[in-house]
Amino acid sequence: MVIHLATDHAGFAYKEAVLVWLQAEGFTVEDHGAYEYNDLDDFPDFISLAAAAVSADPFSSRGIIFGGSGQGEAITANRFPRVRAAVYYGGIDVIPALSRQHNDANILSIGARFVDINLAKQMIWEWLHTEAFTEDKYLRRNEKIEAITTKLHT
Repeated sequence: MVIHLATDHAGFAYKEAVLVWLQAEGFTVEDHGAYEYNDLDDFPDFISLAAAAVSADPFSSRGIIFGGSGQGEAITANRFPRVRAAVYYGGIDVIPALSRQHNDANILSIGARFVDINLAKQMIWEWLHTEAFTEDKYLRRNEKIEAITTKLHT
């Protein structure tokens, strides 16, 4: 599995730390930027690259994206076909795992201003190691999401 990372300035330090950590854990990681801290950068420039990569290979890749709250980043990522981005910015710790189980989320958007880096790593680890449910109701719902996306992009 290839993990695609992207961020803007708000999540830059997190992306850098997670990149090194995931590589040390044996994951193949592709960094889509930002490559240096610039407080004037715009998250869509980087998030769109990671989302496009996951969109092109949604079954054997995942994305982890970072921003201040993670909301705008997830909104951007969800514009791409076959991308299902979920946001985590603290609170209930099962949210990332549930996004995998119920929605087969393939991008996790982390709100770096609200989540400590150690908790972010814990949530990423659990998310990466959680499988999507394969019962009919979950597959049917995800297929309906894809059908809507396909109609919007044709």
